[in-house]
Amino acid sequence: MLFFDLDGTLIDTNGIWKDVDREFLARRGLPYTRAYYEGVAHTIFPLAAEFTKQYCNLSESCEEIMAEWMEMAEGLYAHAGLKDGVRAFLDRCRAAGERMAVVTSSVPEHCRAALAHLELDGYFEGVVFAQDLGLEKRDAALWRTAAARFGVSPEDCTVYDDSLAACQGAQAAGMGAVGVYDPCFAEDEPVMRAECDGYLRSFAEET
Repeated sequence: MLFFDLDGTLIDTNGIWKDVDREFLARRGLPYTRAYYEGVAHTIFPLAAEFTKQYCNLSESCEEIMAEWMEMAEGLYAHAGLKDGVRAFLDRCRAAGERMAVVTSSVPEHCRAALAHLELDGYFEGVVFAQDLGLEKRDAALWRTAAARFGVSPEDCTVYDDSLAACQGAQAAGMGAVGVYDPCFAEDEPVMRAECDGYLRSFAEET
């Protein structure tokens, strides 16, 4: 079975969150630093909010922080675009009889908006939301849970993800992992090429 990440893998949305983060911090007179980026990238919303509250020493609650993020990102996922070659690649996988699902750290509301807008729902048997499980994709338990949900063995699964940590988590669960290039995380490309079972600069390479 094939598991696909959403943000930065299938759809071009990582830049949305960098812009949201910069604006969120700027409203408070705080700089956007690499340490902050590393603390919130590729993690689930509640943990990102906890990190933000502590790192920035904010008086707002985590719920208030998440609500502000949601307000700032409102509507953006309904206009997200596919990354190059994605639809043709999914068409080919479907024609080959591959089972496919999405495993994402995205907020469920955002994910559903993007899948509907891009008419991707029909490709996938379902969506596993890391946020609902309270697990990060760096955690092998998330991937074992995803496999169990669809009645497959981890060894029979391959993950496509732009996150090095997610690929490492999938491999720790016994899955294959294919790294996917995204310009927001270009610095991870050498390690992903070395550690992953494959690496794509673009899904157009595979069509």
